[in-house]
Amino acid sequence: MSGDDGRPTREERPLERWAEARERRRAERRSERYAEPLRPLSYVLQRPTIGIDIGGTKVAGGVVDVDGRILERGRRETPDRSKSPQVVEDTIVDLVAELASNHDIAAVGIGAAGFVDAARSTVLFAPHLSWRNEPLREAMHQRLRLPVVVENDANAALWAEWRFGAGQGEDNLVIVNLGTGIGGSIMIGGELQRGKYGVAGEFGHMQVVPGGHRCECGNRGCWEQYASGNALVREARELAVAESPVAHGLLSRVGGDPSKLSGPIVAEAANDGDAAAIELFEEVGRWLGIGLANLAAAFDPGGFIIGGGVSEAGELLIGPARSAYRRQLTGRGFRPEATVVLARLGNEAGLIGAADLAREHTRLFRRRKTRDRRPRRARSAWQGRA
Repeated sequence: MSGDDGRPTREERPLERWAEARERRRAERRSERYAEPLRPLSYVLQRPTIGIDIGGTKVAGGVVDVDGRILERGRRETPDRSKSPQVVEDTIVDLVAELASNHDIAAVGIGAAGFVDAARSTVLFAPHLSWRNEPLREAMHQRLRLPVVVENDANAALWAEWRFGAGQGEDNLVIVNLGTGIGGSIMIGGELQRGKYGVAGEFGHMQVVPGGHRCECGNRGCWEQYASGNALVREARELAVAESPVAHGLLSRVGGDPSKLSGPIVAEAANDGDAAAIELFEEVGRWLGIGLANLAAAFDPGGFIIGGGVSEAGELLIGPARSAYRRQLTGRGFRPEATVVLARLGNEAGLIGAADLAREHTRLFRRRKTRDRRPRRARSAWQGRA
């Protein structure tokens, strides 16, 4: 059938009908896309974020505001290391759901003890959990529907101390966390240095005594075998087992059983003036200072921040460490010395840092998203020509 002018009607022109339908669909999609414009980035960055700190015995979480203050806390026991990664993920999701119920959350940051790849998405290895090449960021993003960033716990702690704690005002920092072992992180020019593969900062496994004490990593003489909580307890127990008279005070605190000696007990004895306990801390502090001098030769930072559970001993540890650092420093007397200070944020540094890094991640995420949502200008006839 044709029109009055003899030309085919629109219904008889299938190609034109298809083109019109296509344009209608495109218009509908554009209207949906721009119906609810993104809120300003400044608004988004003022919203609180959630930080998750995954340790060997607990999953701690907190809602953190833009100034690093924790508005609400939560905690779950870490599932047994033999359980599947799914169980750990379920624990994180449950904790985030609890914390987000009373807050308008912008993003989630997860700090994990272990190796995190340079893209901050995959946990390559976690010593306390069953994570091996685990794509944690993608799994959490799919379940939480929020921007997620995964970071090594020492990196998160250093970021928090730089932003809100002992490292404020200094952009070249090294943090050394003394716990069961030694963890660490490096900042140069205000940027965390993760290394090509994301696993920089494993200072605890620098070899300081060739052929020395066997380390859990399989090598001998690692730094953490001499300057860590494990080293402190090992030396205390060896002293007690040898039935040295100087260990009498320590043994009296544990009913004569050397196996019951622990870091907190030795710290308590040292604070009470026990000579053997003070000597043990001096020895750990000396090894700490030696390692700091080596790190100064490598990175030349403006400051060292000492964190972790062992650092709670304060001057019992940090005084001997500073003295040994000055004695061992390359070019001592002819170069500026980095400051050696105690961390200020304590056990919550990893949580706060993970949350704040999530905010930084959101900043980049939203800028990309805003750019992608902008209408593209018509392509010029001259564009793309040689």
